[in-house]
Amino acid sequence: MLRAYVEEHDERTTVTDNDNTTVTRNDEAGRYEIHVGGELAGFSEFSTDPKGRLRFTHTQTDPAFRGQGLGGTLVAGAMADVARSGETVRPYCPFVAKYLSENDVDGLTVDWPTPRPAASEG
Repeated sequence: MLRAYVEEHDERTTVTDNDNTTVTRNDEAGRYEIHVGGELAGFSEFSTDPKGRLRFTHTQTDPAFRGQGLGGTLVAGAMADVARSGETVRPYCPFVAKYLSENDVDGLTVDWPTPRPAASEG
């Protein structure tokens, strides 16, 4: 599980699991981003629906960073941050759905869409 701290800064939340990798909430872009050594390595897009739930719709890792488990680190950090903020997740992204099907996130409220998205390796 991601060992993290959260810091508020200019409408962004930063979750850091080591000095080299950070997961950042970028509300302006509507996504969580993972940076490795300061370089954008991937993102998970979300939007807010009329009920205030965060709809996660797409997760992507830069091909240069694949195979390092960064997608899981990204989604773990994003879900932990959403849980801390008290928001609800609505997973439409198959990668996020797979992560949530296989992992418990303390305090996270998930409102599954019907039908559930097919799980994906990302």
